[in-house]
Amino acid sequence: MRVVLQRVSKASVIIDQTTISSIRSGLLILLGIENSDIQEDIDWLCGKIARLRIFSDKNGIMNLSVNEVDGKVLVVSQFTLHASTHKGNRPSYINAAKPHFAIPMYEKFVKKLDEEINKPVQTGEFGAMMEIGLVNDGPVTIIIDSKNRE
Repeated sequence: MRVVLQRVSKASVIIDQTTISSIRSGLLILLGIENSDIQEDIDWLCGKIARLRIFSDKNGIMNLSVNEVDGKVLVVSQFTLHASTHKGNRPSYINAAKPHFAIPMYEKFVKKLDEEINKPVQTGEFGAMMEIGLVNDGPVTIIIDSKNRE
């Protein structure tokens, strides 16, 4: 499981010119699920995200978690995070999980993150063509992979 996590001052998901989710001040998480992911990946990753100290304290030091700043979270599924580009110029998505596996894993991830941050997580729509709007705060962008534990 792989995420691109961005600290944002605002983020939104638009489908067919309709805003379906939006947040202010928090995290936009792009989530890639691969075939080998298990519940342990979800548990570890959600715990890491909830405790990650990337929000500024009163001294301007990144020392606070999303919980400590009462930040919101928006999760968007993005299978392209598991693109392989080592052969040719057209990415291969062979390692990205197919919907029959990825959708339940996505739903489990969102539920676990809800529990970890003690508030509802906003989401995109799995498999939909979405427009993601965001204002990256910092900018702060972090990539975390549950297989590498980093």
